[in-house]
Amino acid sequence: MKFAIPLANGKLTAHFGHCQEFALVDVEGNQIKKKEVVVPPPHEPGVLPKWLHDLGVNIVIAGGMGQRAIGLFEENGIKVLTGAPAFEPEALIKSYLNNTLETGSNVCDH
Repeated sequence: MKFAIPLANGKLTAHFGHCQEFALVDVEGNQIKKKEVVVPPPHEPGVLPKWLHDLGVNIVIAGGMGQRAIGLFEENGIKVLTGAPAFEPEALIKSYLNNTLETGSNVCDH
């Protein structure tokens, strides 16, 4: 499994499409195996879903995301979780793997 988490100052940011970097985290056997931080291409509609798909991402954990973007991710075979708290990537993924990740409202309205 490979996760993508949009970051600001090392923690999840609510501004998914305009984030400066993503944490890409590989998980095997419910253990974090590798984490890298990458800079995304310039934000344009439809670019990030294809880019993350090409990097092998299966799951995106986000604070908020527009419905069109969610649909584009799903078309690329990527599961999207919105409403996640602004925690560090490792904490979010460990909570997800332990079925304890609490998500709230999708904080994006476009």
